[in-house]
Amino acid sequence: MTGMQTAAQAMVAATARLRAAGVDDPARDARVLLAHAARIEASRVTLIAPEELSPEISERYDQLISLRAIRVPVSHLLGEREFYGRGFRVSSDVLDPRPETEALIEAALSEPFDHVLDLGTGSGCILVTLLAERTSATGVGVDVSEAACLQASANAVKHNVQERIDIRKSNWFDGVNGAFDLIVSNPPYISLGEMNELSPEVREHEPRLALTDEGDGLGAYRHIAAGAPDFLMPGGRILLEIGPTQAAQVSALLDASGLTDIRIIPDLDRRDRVVGARMPG
Repeated sequence: MTGMQTAAQAMVAATARLRAAGVDDPARDARVLLAHAARIEASRVTLIAPEELSPEISERYDQLISLRAIRVPVSHLLGEREFYGRGFRVSSDVLDPRPETEALIEAALSEPFDHVLDLGTGSGCILVTLLAERTSATGVGVDVSEAACLQASANAVKHNVQERIDIRKSNWFDGVNGAFDLIVSNPPYISLGEMNELSPEVREHEPRLALTDEGDGLGAYRHIAAGAPDFLMPGGRILLEIGPTQAAQVSALLDASGLTDIRIIPDLDRRDRVVGARMPG
């Protein structure tokens, strides 16, 4: 950017750049990133619109817009994403928390639980939210990624649940012991064939390990369904986020492992989003 620009001029130019790069909502992103560059609340951007941007803010903004133009997700540029009313630290090491996962939170909170296991915890958004909402509960979160474990631990501290949470590096149930009255997971469920249909934001900037099993998209569910009965208390529940076409197959896997009371829960868009089941007893 040359010469001194007002915030409004910088936003117009940034919006045009992002639109040309194929970004979905260029004006919103230009505004949010300007607020971040200027270190102000997004709602205050209109107040600085007529003011000239300092070279320092202008340079920071230019850099953010350049990264967004190559489709780095806004959440990674901000370092945070909102989930169930709380801000979670995110990075390219973990899957971005998504609003549809709140269907799993609602289902979990619809009944009491004391001891919860989160398989493939990632940013920790599911487990940390459940412990923040249910202050008497404790939880274990496992992830095969060391970086994800660090991110989840940071989010546990951020939301003050670190005393009630145990984050471990583990491949599914390998490092888990004990029994739980609730098991939750949002595992990688995108099949290898579907990976190319994802947006560049997701395909190129989120951890592949958290997106796909490099197979038919059901590999994680086979593991979880087979292992869950060994870790569920009698009457305990399991809740799994699924892709919208996977309800029948995931239900069949849970049924085959002896779990009962299988139900399918839609998200706000009425798409199948969560499969729930219960340990008999």
